[in-house]
Amino acid sequence: MNPAAIEQETLELLEWPRLAAHLAGFAGTAAGQRHCRALPLPASAAQSRTLLAETTELLALDGLIEGGLSLQGVADIGPCVALCAKGGVACGEALLELATTLAAARRLRRQIDEPALRPVTTALVAELRTLPELEQRLRFCLEEGGRVADRSSAPLEALRRQLQAARGERRERLQELLRRSAALLQDNVIAERNGRPVLAVKAGAAAQLPGQVHDSSASGQTVFIEPQAVLALGNRIRDLEGQERELEQAVLRELSAAVGEQASGLEVLQSTLVRLDAALARARYGAWLGAVRPELADAAEAPFDLQDLRHPLLLWQQKREAGQAVVPVSVSVAPELRVVAITGPNTGGKTVTLKSLGLAALMARAGLFLPCSGTPRLPWCGRVLADIGDEQSLQQNLSTFSGHIRRIARILEALNAPAPGAAGGASLVLLDEVGAGTDPAEGAALATALLQHLAERARLTVATTHFGELKALKYADPRFENASVAFDEQTLAPTYRLQWGIPGRSNALAIARRLGLDGALLEQAASQLAPRGEGDVNQVIAGLEQQRLRQQEAAEEAAALLARTELLHEELLSRWQQQQQQGAELQEQRRQQLERSIRQGQHEVRRIIRRLRQGDGGQRLDPAALGETARQAGRRLKHLEQEHRPRPERRQHGGWMPAVGDRVRVLSLGKAAEVLELVDHGRELTVRCGVLRLTVPLEGIEGLQGEKPSPPEVKVQVKGRRALAGPGPQVRTEGNTVDVRGLRVHEAEAAVEEKLRAASGPVWVIHGIGTGRLKRGLRAWLDTLPYVQRVSDAERSDGGAGCSVVYIH
Repeated sequence: MNPAAIEQETLELLEWPRLAAHLAGFAGTAAGQRHCRALPLPASAAQSRTLLAETTELLALDGLIEGGLSLQGVADIGPCVALCAKGGVACGEALLELATTLAAARRLRRQIDEPALRPVTTALVAELRTLPELEQRLRFCLEEGGRVADRSSAPLEALRRQLQAARGERRERLQELLRRSAALLQDNVIAERNGRPVLAVKAGAAAQLPGQVHDSSASGQTVFIEPQAVLALGNRIRDLEGQERELEQAVLRELSAAVGEQASGLEVLQSTLVRLDAALARARYGAWLGAVRPELADAAEAPFDLQDLRHPLLLWQQKREAGQAVVPVSVSVAPELRVVAITGPNTGGKTVTLKSLGLAALMARAGLFLPCSGTPRLPWCGRVLADIGDEQSLQQNLSTFSGHIRRIARILEALNAPAPGAAGGASLVLLDEVGAGTDPAEGAALATALLQHLAERARLTVATTHFGELKALKYADPRFENASVAFDEQTLAPTYRLQWGIPGRSNALAIARRLGLDGALLEQAASQLAPRGEGDVNQVIAGLEQQRLRQQEAAEEAAALLARTELLHEELLSRWQQQQQQGAELQEQRRQQLERSIRQGQHEVRRIIRRLRQGDGGQRLDPAALGETARQAGRRLKHLEQEHRPRPERRQHGGWMPAVGDRVRVLSLGKAAEVLELVDHGRELTVRCGVLRLTVPLEGIEGLQGEKPSPPEVKVQVKGRRALAGPGPQVRTEGNTVDVRGLRVHEAEAAVEEKLRAASGPVWVIHGIGTGRLKRGLRAWLDTLPYVQRVSDAERSDGGAGCSVVYIH
């Protein structure tokens, strides 16, 4: 079977034509709308990236131009050019549309041409031939509506003057006949039959007005006659009209030949304009959806990272048809994963998740933006194959199970066929209710074998199932992963949210109870589950869900406690800084007071010396008086020296601390001693003074030069009490993961700091690889945070070098 058939069938199952029709509504031309409805899928990742670049550039340009980028004047010139290239003659209206298209293409080229800002679209329009001479010739020869202008041909202009004069003469003759034969006429209006002017004559008076009868009324009371007086003039006018058509046709033939000579360039112009229209439609459709540009990887093993993905068709219903709000799902598939089994109750959103993922892969391949948050990343998917929905057919005598098996067989054949295009890319397989429709035991065995087979041949297989056996594959094969749609046990209603790592419960009995099924019947059904062990499995799953809920609540409590502790720490730090400032101010006041005292003392000394040298009034004193004065001066100086002697300053000499073997002075003994040991982190010392060995506090010693030791620095560490006295989550979840790809370093720091403040365990920071600038900037900043214990690369399954794990105290 042709692989293209199952791929086309997959597009129908995913409702790709419906999405293409939505996209076509944003196109500005008929050709662009046809292109969008077909919405071809590129055959290589390079082509898809080019389409994404076109979408990005035109989206930015559309926002810069007032009123948006306009395609007004662009027409579908393809049929006209094809006709002219074959030697045919196009009508005047088509040729005039071609002229307006050439002018519009020239305007678009001027608006787009900016190599620095729009390299891809600039290169696209750079080689366009807008043929201004052909445009001017078409506009000269054609008037509005496509009519051939008189100025296009001198013979045509002369002929039209003759024709106009003949028509005027005939009209005057008919008006004269209306006045003279009013009594013979049913109506005084000049009618037309078979392109000839006629008068409505009463049937009884037809013989009184000679001429040619062209028609009669249904009642037979009126006869439409072309009067004999204008028959010859009418024949002449008919002949002139024939000559006019021949001359007009000659002009159109000449113009069509000129268009045919430029057919190759015009075909390129047409395809370029269609491509621009489609790119602008993709840009406007993506902006309307609130979508973002995806990143496509060449490697088929690249991870899938789609955060808050919303189904585009459901989003269309929400916005255009006032539908229900779309619940987003997040898909994060590591490179080593090959199969994801989604379990959970019916109507829980499993099928919507499959279709959302399939449409996301196709949209990225077609150059469309994805309705996600952040930056979606996924491999280029060259094949998207799906088995979704009920394939029951009475005409073909196929049961549901048979229909699914036939489609799965075609999927396996397509996977074994050569990949299309230069690069096959990744293969994405979507299976809905795999193995359903037959005996549960055989269906589970077949589904298990099928998924293991697909794990070897497809990049990613996502399957929905109710089989409990498939939930256990994860624990035997690292290529398998479980996911489930969440279910609200209080309202017994699905939440449509996808949970990774936890298998889901079908909740069939709970839903049946909510829908009013007999209680005794439900109890009997529950008793049947116990011998098969399914009740125990459901209890284990329920326990896992409750444990996850408790961990989330504990993390929230720990985050709140940590926030309060940090506030207290900031308050204590502020008070300590305030006390330090007050102490420095007090020390400065004492220093200034000391300087004033010293100046006063010096002044007093100079005054005493002058008195010693001179007596009162210039009289010298006797020796006894001099001796007494000298003794008084000595006592005053000694008193000043003792009073203003600087006290030992308790300064921190650059963080001086005695070390083992240093000589220090023990203040209580007033003697030197040798340091033997530092106790209690340096707060106490064991010293030897002569034969005496004793332990003294750090404040009880000083250096031999009088320096005072600085107490060891007190490191304030804020440690949040972990809720339930247990460690925080040591596995990556949505709650402890922050994606900063595409952000600047300072923006990423703010996002990471907010996540760290609320964390109760390690935090996974997804920064990507790229140039490495974002990673280096974050690592350097994290090294300065006191509450960060260490930072390391994540495990390969969690992103490897593109993701950092931050461990906090």
